[in-house]
Amino acid sequence: MSTYLKGNFFMMEEHYFQCPYCWAEISMLLDPSVEEQVYIEDCEVCCNPIELRVAFEEGELTYFEANDIEQ
Repeated sequence: MSTYLKGNFFMMEEHYFQCPYCWAEISMLLDPSVEEQVYIEDCEVCCNPIELRVAFEEGELTYFEANDIEQ
């Protein structure tokens, strides 16, 4: 799904990937208005915490990484 500018803000972008714990395909909404992001979200299937590393350039997703958090 591509990102586009509406008015003066970017629309959230839905991104699909595999959970690093249960391998289920899940999706999360990403905010293209912040160029570099690192944050934690729980898998919607197994509820384990996933570290997300995301980068956007001019509103386009240029980097995405989803890692398990060793506990």
